[in-house]
Amino acid sequence: MNIERILLATDGSTRAEGAEAYACKLAESWGATLTAVSVLEFAPGLDPESPVCRIYLAELMTQATEDLARLKARAAERGIAVHTRIETGIPSEQVLAAAAAEDPDLIIMGTAGKTGLAHVLLGSTAERIIRTAPCPVLAVRMDRSEAERTGVSTSHPVSLDRIMVPVDFSDCSLDALEYAVAVAQRAQASVMLLHVMEPVSYGLDFTVPLQVAREHERKTLTERLAGLVTALEAANVKSESLVRGGLPRDSILEAARAWSADLIVMGTHGRRGLSHALYGSVVESVLRKSHCPILTVRSPKFHQDHRRVVSVQPDVPMNP
Repeated sequence: MNIERILLATDGSTRAEGAEAYACKLAESWGATLTAVSVLEFAPGLDPESPVCRIYLAELMTQATEDLARLKARAAERGIAVHTRIETGIPSEQVLAAAAAEDPDLIIMGTAGKTGLAHVLLGSTAERIIRTAPCPVLAVRMDRSEAERTGVSTSHPVSLDRIMVPVDFSDCSLDALEYAVAVAQRAQASVMLLHVMEPVSYGLDFTVPLQVAREHERKTLTERLAGLVTALEAANVKSESLVRGGLPRDSILEAARAWSADLIVMGTHGRRGLSHALYGSVVESVLRKSHCPILTVRSPKFHQDHRRVVSVQPDVPMNP
């Protein structure tokens, strides 16, 4: 696997400089080309030729042009050439359209981590892109900061020394692990494999045999994770594993904090529509709360001659 083309979605704000820092770091590390896209947000149904809209779009264009010029200058100081695109419309749609045109191996963008009513009303551009992106997406949290309030840029240190990968043994989680191995090999990072055993409601017929069955399940999971650790160690990736109980989102976030993870890599089925509304997405739940970047893997681009480190197993996931 190789990352040859990176697409960075940016709004030019100081909050977005975290995503920019990761884009430049990975472009340097992989020798990848970098394209930055900025979207002039414009609601469908409005007339772009009306006097008010023309003034509005002209102001946005001026700002985006200046922001991208500064981004190119910062990247040039690091020896990175950046191509730029400016699109008009709904941000998620235009970023996906740019991805279709540029055919990137990785999309990098910031996320504001909205929750509650703000998330319900406004949704999340990052989440919409993750569900349908043609390649993995790296989402970097953009919190309000002193830099945003004052307009003074600050440095954004980038570290990829400790990579956590939640594994439920489904095909998509093992694909995410395979992708994480490639990133870890390039960054010389260590990997933590995490499996979350969700709580079980036993009802009134709870008995000792059920406790025994639960312990047997934990032992089996521990052995399966140990097998994955062995495969990663054979690929020269330092790794360890952990089995935790609890709700997946909370357990993943707590484990990431305790282990001081620099990056969480997660597989996603890209559910949409009713399935997404009913079951939600652990990935999106983690995305909204995590303060370290989340690399989501739905459509990994492995070369045809790619030799897998982690073999996909035909059985069903432990936590569907």
